[in-house]
Amino acid sequence: MIELNNISVHIVGNKNRFEHLVKSKMPLELDESMKELMLKFFQNAFKADEYYHFYHASDLSMNEVFTYVTRIFENPESLHDESINLAQFLFDKSVHPKIKAGEFFTAYFQNCNYKGEIIDAIGLFKTENKDLFLKIKHDNYFFDLETDKGVNLNKLDKACFIYNTNKEDGYVLSIADKTNGTEAQFWTDEFLQVKQVEDEFYNTEKTMSVFKNYVEERMPEEFEMSRIDQADFLNRTMEFFQEHEEFETEAFSQQILQQPELIESFNNYKSEYELDTQEMLADHFGIAEKAVKKQTRHYKSIIKLDKNFHIYVHGDRSKIEQSEDSHGKFYKIYFEEES
Repeated sequence: MIELNNISVHIVGNKNRFEHLVKSKMPLELDESMKELMLKFFQNAFKADEYYHFYHASDLSMNEVFTYVTRIFENPESLHDESINLAQFLFDKSVHPKIKAGEFFTAYFQNCNYKGEIIDAIGLFKTENKDLFLKIKHDNYFFDLETDKGVNLNKLDKACFIYNTNKEDGYVLSIADKTNGTEAQFWTDEFLQVKQVEDEFYNTEKTMSVFKNYVEERMPEEFEMSRIDQADFLNRTMEFFQEHEEFETEAFSQQILQQPELIESFNNYKSEYELDTQEMLADHFGIAEKAVKKQTRHYKSIIKLDKNFHIYVHGDRSKIEQSEDSHGKFYKIYFEEES
């Protein structure tokens, strides 16, 4: 069972707002009940099987966070000293006006299970947002109400779990960030400096995302394509990934795109993407069920008609038609039951 072995916390402010870095002099001392509570708090942050690794364009040893956590793995007793280095580095990077001040935790875990391997891990966590809590006090039969601010144990803002494996490739990391845009990029790109591990989850998510963009952006430019046709391609693509355990480019193209001109068009789009991003899309990989599930919220086939109606297309292309008469454009929908 996973154990919380050691933990330190510091307050990291925003450097450009003239906020401070408050360094703790000693690690936290927690009793068993508090350790159990903190374990639940930290572990709840991670949901999907999405993994990353530390990265540096020149040399991995020049990645600061990689260097500090390596020292901790080599000597766990150095956690507090290295947590100060990590907090200082985070403070130096906290210059964007949207970055909030917060408590920064560095924790050491033992008996962690990574794909069946029992190893140690290091956690980096930051709490930024505070919730308002109501406290009820009473003395015999007299009651009073007070408010206080604190951290919601179900809302950890930023988290990183570093498994002590694959050191030569930058370890294996799980990352969580409740923020979006600049704040999320700050945590992953500026502070941690990571890239996603190119495993089944990565390949599944990336391929589905690129094909969705192709259907929505390139198809209408090169072919006479209605919104119904686009919805049909997306629905059939989702069905393909839900029904198959393996992805193979040629089989996918033959089943979904079918027409030679569409296959050629997608291959050109894919080549352009790979050239622009310097990221190659795998031609064969195992399909990750959790990645498919994650993509379902992006694969919603919705046809928006002015500001009056939304049509959700879930399947069976033959039951919806588009036409036009003297009154304007219209859709004809066939159905058996309504609810």
